[in-house]
Amino acid sequence: MKKAWLPMIVLLLLNVSLMAADNDTSFTESTVVLHTANGDISGTLTLPVSRPSGMPVALIIAGSGPTDRNGNNPMMKNESLQKLAHALALNNIASLRFDKRGIGDSKSAAKSEADLRFEDYINDARGWIALLKKDARFKKVFVAGHSEGSLIGMIAALNMADGFISISGAGRSADKILKEQLANQPPAVKDPSFPIIDSLAMGKTVDSIPKILFAFFRPSVQPYMISWFHYDPQTEIKKLTVPVLILQGTNDLQVTVEDANLLARSNTKAQLALIKNMNHIFRIVEGDRRENLATYITPTLPISDELVNTIAAFVNKH
Repeated sequence: MKKAWLPMIVLLLLNVSLMAADNDTSFTESTVVLHTANGDISGTLTLPVSRPSGMPVALIIAGSGPTDRNGNNPMMKNESLQKLAHALALNNIASLRFDKRGIGDSKSAAKSEADLRFEDYINDARGWIALLKKDARFKKVFVAGHSEGSLIGMIAALNMADGFISISGAGRSADKILKEQLANQPPAVKDPSFPIIDSLAMGKTVDSIPKILFAFFRPSVQPYMISWFHYDPQTEIKKLTVPVLILQGTNDLQVTVEDANLLARSNTKAQLALIKNMNHIFRIVEGDRRENLATYITPTLPISDELVNTIAAFVNKH
C-alpha cells in the first residue's frame, strides 16, 4: 500500500536557459517546478559553473510565515537564503531553495487555512529530496532547514537525505515556545491562552475562544496548530542516523543558544557550531537590538563567512 505521506509528483520542469545570477559568472540559476496534487511549487536551482562531477546539493528550507525562497517576506527584504545559496555555489555545492506552498510563485499550491497541516510542508520537502536524489549530477543530498524549516527538514530528512543541517532551529515544540512568548503578556491574554494551547497540544480543538484571542486561535487555524504542536525537535533529531550539523548564532533575537544545545544533547553525534554575534538572518551584529533589527531590511549586508565555511566543511567531509 502506498504510504499516505508520499507526495504525488507529476513532473519536474527545469528551465533550460540558465542565467548567471547577480552578474556573477561563477554560478548559474534555473527555475524548477515541482508539480503536486495540490498545485505547483516553484524553486531555484543554483549550480556552480565548474560543475564538478558528482557534486553535493543542499535543499534549503525557509522559516515560518510568508517567507519566500530568498528569505524575504512582504515586510522585510534581507535575501539571507539567496546569499547562502550563492555562497555555497562558490564552494562547489549546489542548492535548491523554494517558495513554500501558498507563497510567492507557489501560490497555486495554497490550501485553505482549515485544510493546511504541518505535514504538507514536510511532504513538500520530501518531494524535493526525492527529485534531487534522482538527479545524476548530485552524489549526495543534504537538507538545510532555517528556523521553522529546521523542524520540517529534520523530519523530511529521515531515511531520505544524506545529511542534515539545522540553522537557527528551535529545540522545543511550538506549544512550549508559544507559552514562553506569552508569559510576559497581561493576564487577560496569558491566562486564557495557556489552557487553549494545552488542549491543542493534546490534539483537541477548542470551541469557546475569548474575543481578544480569536484572531490567533480561530477555529480554522486550530487543526494546523495541532499538527504543528505534535512534533518535538528533540525527539525528531534523535531519530536521524545521518551526519547532523547544528548551527546557531549567539546574537539571535528569535532562537537561543539553549535551543541549539537541546538539539545537540538529543543527537549526541551531531556537530554543534555556535557563531559569535551572528543573528537570525546570518548577519554578524555587535550592536544592540535596534542594530540587529535593522539588518532584516538591509539586503546588501554580507552573511557570516563562518556560517558558509562551516557548512561547506561539513558537506565536503561527509
